[in-house]
Amino acid sequence: MIDDLPAQYHEYLDRFAGELGADVKVGAFAKYNGTLIKKLSFEEFTPAFLEYQEIAQRYTESMERGDTINDVVLRLLRERGASLVLKPPA
Repeated sequence: MIDDLPAQYHEYLDRFAGELGADVKVGAFAKYNGTLIKKLSFEEFTPAFLEYQEIAQRYTESMERGDTINDVVLRLLRERGASLVLKPPA
């Protein structure tokens, strides 16, 4: 997964440009799905992406086990996903 981070960052930049416009500079803010998000540098993206991947994996595992999902977990997943211009898992 670590080796794939540059490719993931480029996908993030493509998603950001497609959803919010290519004219937003790194470090600037834009509104995405009603949430104000910052366009991340690669250094900021890396820990945010790894955290999102971990949360999404735990969420998926919980759903597969049939666990009850806390609203706080869903909100956290949505917030982290929005910052990466990702839709949270269904």
